[in-house]
Amino acid sequence: MKIIILIPVYNDHKSVSKLIDEINSKVSGLNSLFSIIMVDDASTEQQSIYVPNLENIQSIQIINMKENRGHARCIAAGLKYIFENEEFDYVIPMDADGEDRPEEIKNFVEYIKYTSDKPIVGERVKRSENLLFKFFYGFHKILTFVFTGQSIKFGNYTCLPKSIVEKMINDKATWNSFSGALTKLEKDRSSTPSTRGNRYFGPSKMSFKNLIIHSLSIISVFKINVLVRSILFLAVYMFLIHQNISFITIIPVVLVVIMLVLVLSISARENLNELNNSLLNILNIDRIK
Repeated sequence: MKIIILIPVYNDHKSVSKLIDEINSKVSGLNSLFSIIMVDDASTEQQSIYVPNLENIQSIQIINMKENRGHARCIAAGLKYIFENEEFDYVIPMDADGEDRPEEIKNFVEYIKYTSDKPIVGERVKRSENLLFKFFYGFHKILTFVFTGQSIKFGNYTCLPKSIVEKMINDKATWNSFSGALTKLEKDRSSTPSTRGNRYFGPSKMSFKNLIIHSLSIISVFKINVLVRSILFLAVYMFLIHQNISFITIIPVVLVVIMLVLVLSISARENLNELNNSLLNILNIDRIK
């Protein structure tokens, strides 16, 4: 069984060096062939990736991109490259910073025995961020469920069979949100518990602003659901308050309208043509093992 680990990276080479070493250690004895493909999203810091003797990793490639396109689009381009150029059975996308824990790879491999044709998602059961971030992340999950009807408890850390990778690279939503696209395309998923790890080096790059964009990107994949539910909410709410309209009671209406405008705006990022042409953004490919 051939498994490719897909890692997007941007100016985090020290972390990815440690991650590769950890992966090599944790996949020992799993009776599968592991390769690593990194997508460097036009990093501005020139750093080398230290690769020691890795007896459990078959090959390592770094796809260097010309222009920075963002995390989700790095994964989308990486999936497309892998599907078109590599022999594989499964792809495991994971973050470069250590927050996706390498020791959980064995859980994916174990679940493959029972769910060979299903995607397996790492369902978050515990996070490592501060309380304020956890509060807003919880609010994001509630907001997503209320306006889309979808409960999405996973991120990029998944295990995708080849058939699902093909679906992903042929759907425009993948260019906008990985977890949103996977939820939309594949209802029949398996899950394994996943604990969010601590970053190897430096603070988290998920700022409050990035969390908002991340949340709206997921929600925008289901823009029709959002539009319908927003209209129903506004209709019911206005009926209930029409005799008591005030500055305070109108605030929820304004917030829902703003959210709807943002969601529809972000949904315009979905672009199958750009996904199909994403490999034209490759500068070069370094094969370091």
